[in-house]
Amino acid sequence: MNGADGIDARILAFVQERFPFARQRRVAREDSLLESGIVDSLGVLELVEFLERTFGISVTEEDLLPENFDSIRRMADLVGRKVAGRPPAGDV
Repeated sequence: MNGADGIDARILAFVQERFPFARQRRVAREDSLLESGIVDSLGVLELVEFLERTFGISVTEEDLLPENFDSIRRMADLVGRKVAGRPPAGDV
């Protein structure tokens, strides 16, 4: 698995493994993990650690915005930006 689809798949697998509500509900890549209660603030910290370890990125304080962790797709976008060295969406 390469590219964005591979990133999405790895994040989705982690979410389904780590967060029981994600297994109970069929989580899609665009579903809000925060609004649905699948991930809470402590869960976001677990996701940060997973993303940093798995993809070799550094999540900065500026990256810790709810919109970056709201869905599988948004986390994959964050990882893609970090890996490519692009500035965050708000800095363009």
